[in-house]
Amino acid sequence: MSERYQVNGPEGEFEPASNRLVLRNLVGITSPDDMDALELRLLLELYDEVLLHNLPDRTLTVADLKHWHHLWLGNVYAWAGQERSVNLGKGGFQFATAGLLPGLLRDFERQCLATWTPCDKLAPDEVAHAIAVTHVELILIHPFREGNGRLSRLLADVMAVQAGHEPLDYSSWEQNKPAYIGAIHAGISGNYGPMRQFVDQAMAAGDASLSGPA
Repeated sequence: MSERYQVNGPEGEFEPASNRLVLRNLVGITSPDDMDALELRLLLELYDEVLLHNLPDRTLTVADLKHWHHLWLGNVYAWAGQERSVNLGKGGFQFATAGLLPGLLRDFERQCLATWTPCDKLAPDEVAHAIAVTHVELILIHPFREGNGRLSRLLADVMAVQAGHEPLDYSSWEQNKPAYIGAIHAGISGNYGPMRQFVDQAMAAGDASLSGPA
């Protein structure tokens, strides 16, 4: 939440009295810290629901992603679960144009979700590749107005758990943010190797966290 998107279009509205730091919301929050705390609490509840109580052991769809997004933020933002209708950029990088989202999401569903999920059918060395490609492509599409990175990580965790792994440990991603962003950009030209390395590290760390110290 600390790095706000650059928004082109009439829907870039902020909550009054928030100094343009908090998006217009249904609960009247004006403090970025308060919104961060609320979104985190609701995200933990979403993880509990999806990973512990209702893990989908089937082929995933774009409709699942929209449902998860609405479960997470539906009481906070009026547009939760809906494809964004504004163009977004961050750090000088422009994500997919809003008008292209329906076609891009259809391709994403066919080429990524339908191809690789449920991940229990994948060979062990295919899982990290599938997660890497899926993560990069969903980030580049950026289908929602807010929360794309966190929802993309939830998808990666669902895929890992489907394949019999623990959820990923994203510490290395946070500690090497410029390299992580570079890995996303490398995927534009179809080079998923850098992201595959990040996924390998996160999967290994996640699995190790279950077994504990040797």
